[in-house]
Amino acid sequence: MGLKECYKELGGSFEEVSKRLPKESMIMKFVLKFLNDKSFENLTTAIENHDYSTAFMAAHTLKGVCQNLSFTRLYESSHLITEALRGDEHDESLISELVKKVTEDYKVTADAIKKLET
Repeated sequence: MGLKECYKELGGSFEEVSKRLPKESMIMKFVLKFLNDKSFENLTTAIENHDYSTAFMAAHTLKGVCQNLSFTRLYESSHLITEALRGDEHDESLISELVKKVTEDYKVTADAIKKLET
């Protein structure tokens, strides 16, 4: 699978990322590096431990990475969980639902990236 097809499959915007990173080789480099980013893992671990401060930081980082790479689908769900984790009061049932959505979106994103022809 090529990079444009990958973006389509993961629900991203190749056009948007191309405005920030005009060379396709540069986009490919950062897309592949995404698989080594620990933000998602840190988020899920922190949620399991009810460490909402760490979870917020991990979600915020994941959101930023997704925004920079124009991973629109995962950006949107990571944005929602970031906002749910902001502050001192947390709705655990909402957070639980949002973790499911982020996990689903992360899997779609990671699976699409793994199909890239390098």
